[in-house]
Amino acid sequence: MKLLTEELKKQLPALYSQENEKDPIVYAKFFTCWSSWCWYAYEFDGEDLFFGKVFSHMCPQGELGYFSLSELEAIQGPIGLRVERDIHFKPTKLSECK
Repeated sequence: MKLLTEELKKQLPALYSQENEKDPIVYAKFFTCWSSWCWYAYEFDGEDLFFGKVFSHMCPQGELGYFSLSELEAIQGPIGLRVERDIHFKPTKLSECK
């Protein structure tokens, strides 16, 4: 599965464009099916860098920060599993992402 389609790439706002929003809109959800890691992207630099919120077992309340498409594509889990994009995810407010 392609993590970032051209259509999604066009939808994602530029980096820093939502920095003054109290509850920014998230446009993509990436996850690992073998662990608790989940990345919610709400800004993108158009090339490789996202800004969003990351959840994991180490940080269940989530942490805002940068992550890259190339990093997500490089992650490999058991038996070759990869990071996936939630194809059913619809743009939603960050406060609703848990």
